[in-house]
Amino acid sequence: MFFEQYSSIVFSLLQDILSNETDAIRSAGDAVAGTIQKGGLVYVFGCGHSHMVEEELFYRAGGLAAISPIFETSTMLHEGAIKSSMIERMSGYAPLVLERYDISPDDCFIAASTSGINTFPIEMAKGARDRGAKVIGISSYNYLEKQSRHPEGLHLPDVCDIVINNHVPAGDATVQVRSDGTKAGPVSSIATIFIANAIMLTACEVLRNQGIEPEVYKSGNYEGGDEHNASLIKRYKARIRYL
Repeated sequence: MFFEQYSSIVFSLLQDILSNETDAIRSAGDAVAGTIQKGGLVYVFGCGHSHMVEEELFYRAGGLAAISPIFETSTMLHEGAIKSSMIERMSGYAPLVLERYDISPDDCFIAASTSGINTFPIEMAKGARDRGAKVIGISSYNYLEKQSRHPEGLHLPDVCDIVINNHVPAGDATVQVRSDGTKAGPVSSIATIFIANAIMLTACEVLRNQGIEPEVYKSGNYEGGDEHNASLIKRYKARIRYL
């Protein structure tokens, strides 16, 4: 059955990440912990479906409070899927977005782009790095041989301090469902979100080992959640645009 093939592929993919990316995930977690210790923010950005990593990490049960998503709606599907794809390939747009955020050397910047070939996320990551932020990229090395759309031929890993390979196959979809070879069952969201949460958990572990209690939201649908979260909201509301 197709879904059984998909299950096997997903489990194998996650195992590949565990087997090959643990050191990079730990480095990224150290960077996030260091940012939190300095009182900085962890900015998160992705275009198209990759923007879901911002939703995953921001203001949710079990999420670190110091997350500042960059919700650039022009690259989200609900404002036009075709337009989103075109803007993702544009050069020169990233500086206009970045000027709305006070990114500094105290901060981290997580950029998610599985292909890593589109100009906008590359220029966002490079712009954050130019401001001194530690840049963490989540991308697939299976695209490194693909031609980049960036004017200088750069791929996302070229402009990041730490890169985590999500091991997603080129084309993303994994299970052949048509006789012409067309596949369904994409895996990039599962892989990227798994990595993102692994980074956050590593950061929490680093902080705990240093005697620091991680600032983490609780579910607002669980007893005491609203009261717990209120203090975090008060602490970060003036600094995080979307709180």
